[in-house]
Amino acid sequence: MKITIIYDNEAFDKNLEADWGFSCFIEVFGRKILFDTGANSDILLGNMKKLSIDPALVDMIFISHEHWDHIGGLLSFLEINPAKLYIPSSCQEVPGSKELIKVKGPVEIHENIFSTGELKGQEQSLAIKHNKGVVVIAGCSHPGVREILKAASSYGKVVTLIGGLHGFKEFDLVQDLESICPTHCTQFKQKIRQLYPDKYIEGGAGRIITI
Repeated sequence: MKITIIYDNEAFDKNLEADWGFSCFIEVFGRKILFDTGANSDILLGNMKKLSIDPALVDMIFISHEHWDHIGGLLSFLEINPAKLYIPSSCQEVPGSKELIKVKGPVEIHENIFSTGELKGQEQSLAIKHNKGVVVIAGCSHPGVREILKAASSYGKVVTLIGGLHGFKEFDLVQDLESICPTHCTQFKQKIRQLYPDKYIEGGAGRIITI
């Protein structure tokens, strides 16, 4: 599994542009998934070009929630590639995809790739069952990290958490993880790094995580 952060508040690769928002590109089980689209399509597509990620290769788009910093690049991306689109049921319908799927409850979107379902009517996260355990990718964690990990654990032991965690302070939850990559809106990155230096993966646009 290869996860490339395309869009983030900070740039891990200084050749890329940082901006408030989140997006990553996931390559696993023969699928190529675009998770969220950041706030600005020019930055999204510009960073993809610099990372040599061809938008045409994306076969599935997964939107965590409809806040502007996660869907800002979506309409422009769909004009280039009208890929299958998974959105939470609370999102407004988005034109331009070849297939639109509104997600309410937990669902398998491909073998070993799942949505947690829309938790607390706010947000869905992606759970990928790998040979080492379950990898969870979250947009902003509005429902709470505990709720997200609980939902994802129905697919197996959660070993990795990647994404925005907002004001997450239940740091004991990280003890059970093998690795954590806090991105985007996470308020307490340095505290997580301080408590769990061996588990901590620095995020930022251009960071590539191989699992």
